[in-house]
Amino acid sequence: METQTASVKKIALPYGLLLSLTTIVISVIVYVMGMTYDQPWWQSLLNFLAMIGFIVYGIKTYKHDNENYLSLAESLKTGLAISLVAGLIGAVFTYLFVTVIEPDFAMNMLEATREKTLSDKPDVTQEEMDMITGVTEKMLSPGIIVAFSIVGSLFIGFIVSLIAGLVMKNNRPE
Repeated sequence: METQTASVKKIALPYGLLLSLTTIVISVIVYVMGMTYDQPWWQSLLNFLAMIGFIVYGIKTYKHDNENYLSLAESLKTGLAISLVAGLIGAVFTYLFVTVIEPDFAMNMLEATREKTLSDKPDVTQEEMDMITGVTEKMLSPGIIVAFSIVGSLFIGFIVSLIAGLVMKNNRPE
């Protein structure tokens, strides 16, 4: 007799959506507070905690729906699917933010980087400053920002899923 397992898609879509909405709300709060170019530490912390919470709870829900059995592979698959959904939705928001909502984002971020570099290292040479701004300018293109947001989401999702899977693993008996 074959047992039916839980659906990763059924778990990934709502948890990925909730995760992305949470991080978008946090980003909007930071934007409204005027802190977009000097990203506050608590934004990263809240985003990270949200990611841990939604992935772990999604994996726990998958395990519950799967008769309390969970393999490491199922944990990774579920966590990465949640991360992918959240990363794709977040990437769309990020693209809209840097191209429509705040089209001067790259220019303002570049200026903030220059100011921070000068305050942190006042004896920076013009050659060093040109190199720093050149690299920063390339990294601030909408395509690169979107790509890094998806890859970053998947990377953190993998680590969280791996740890959660190792802790919650309960293999089905043969």
